[in-house]
Amino acid sequence: MSYKINDVFSALADEHRRNMLLMLSKGSKNVNEIASCFKISRPAVSKHLKILKRSNLVNIKREGRNRYFSLNPGPMKEVFDWLKFYDKFWDKKLKSLKNFIEK
Repeated sequence: MSYKINDVFSALADEHRRNMLLMLSKGSKNVNEIASCFKISRPAVSKHLKILKRSNLVNIKREGRNRYFSLNPGPMKEVFDWLKFYDKFWDKKLKSLKNFIEK
C-alpha cells in the first residue's frame, strides 16, 4: 500500500477535492477540463490533484502532452471499512434509544 489512511482523510477533507473526485467518478478528464469547472486558479487545481494523487485517490494516464485523471476508489474502500465499526456502534445505540422511547 503506497498511501496511508490519514492521507485519504486529509484529501477528502477539502470540498474542492471531494468535488473533483465526484467529477472523475463520471469519467477521466484532463487538468483543463477539471479546472474549467472550478472558480479557483489552474495552479490551485493542480495542487489539489497532486494531493489526490499522493493519497492514491486518482490515477494519471499520459496521452501526448495531456495528463488524464481518473478516480481510483480503492483507498475509499479502506476508509469505508474503517468507518463500518462506528456504523455498527451507532446502529446499536440508536436501536437502544428507539426501544427506550417506545417503552
